[in-house]
Amino acid sequence: MALCLRYKECRTNLAIDVSSGTTNDTLSRRTRNDDDDPAEFLRDIPADLEEGEVDDNEDDDEEEEAARSGGKVCHGCHLVRGKMDHEMEDYVVAENRKVDGYELGLYAIFDGHSGRNVAKYLQAHLFDNILNEPDFWRNPKSAIRRAYKTTDQEILEHVVGRSGGSTAVTAILIDGKTLVVANVGDSRAVLCRNGMATQVSVDHEPEKERGLVESKGGFVVEMPGMHISINNLAGNVPRVDGQLAMSRAFGDARLKDHISSEPDLKIVTIDRDDTDSIILASDGLWKVMSNQDACDCIRGVEDPKEAAKTLIAEALARGSKDDISCIVVMID
Repeated sequence: MALCLRYKECRTNLAIDVSSGTTNDTLSRRTRNDDDDPAEFLRDIPADLEEGEVDDNEDDDEEEEAARSGGKVCHGCHLVRGKMDHEMEDYVVAENRKVDGYELGLYAIFDGHSGRNVAKYLQAHLFDNILNEPDFWRNPKSAIRRAYKTTDQEILEHVVGRSGGSTAVTAILIDGKTLVVANVGDSRAVLCRNGMATQVSVDHEPEKERGLVESKGGFVVEMPGMHISINNLAGNVPRVDGQLAMSRAFGDARLKDHISSEPDLKIVTIDRDDTDSIILASDGLWKVMSNQDACDCIRGVEDPKEAAKTLIAEALARGSKDDISCIVVMID
């Protein structure tokens, strides 16, 4: 049974800097109150961390509240900045919200590329756009598709120029019983049930969607890879138009004619008797760990925050050099 500590909302991209090859056990984050303006909150996040610096404003007494009664949903998140030559570009959301009488868990990973602005915008606006769709409760798949499209249009018109984009994997847990997952790109959601892993998102890889790219007038070509892969061998990476290593993303205006922001969606019924955890993570983790590896890694870990830290520590030990963000959700 999970040790269900209820952490306050986590909307952040503050991270441990591991560019020196070391980690720190402290998660840097700031909490957001329900009545905070998301844009105001984001302006308070420092632009970056210096190498080796930990931005620690966590107070254990304020961060943790015991929630031992049955049926509680608890979550923990952790992020590290990788060893690549760019600022931290991952943003996450992990929070609880009550809407129309429903208890919602809202969880998301946004893995930015060519800058952080798109991921930052998604963190502040995507869930609100989804929940503001008038038919979300009647037809969540259609509502989420429209919200993804609307948000991408906002990004293209107001946030970025020709470059800059982000993946997204969003998960909405309704009353601890129904999980609605949507994603574009290669950030991933995995459900661990009775120790077995089930992927509930779709990796949008250029080679897998070559037909879609080519039907839009684009092309897929392999380019030299920069990241370690799951078998610890760096190889060529298929890229759309020789540039983007995914076939779906928010933003990326220069490639928009050849890629899509249409999400894949899945609705899953959660059985409390067999559900161990839900894992959301950016590809910095999945490049070096299989879905089953991830579930095995945190088996027996009772605290979701510690589980997220454990997963990232294992990914680093396996040689991941990318930014890594991870959310673990547990249901008691």
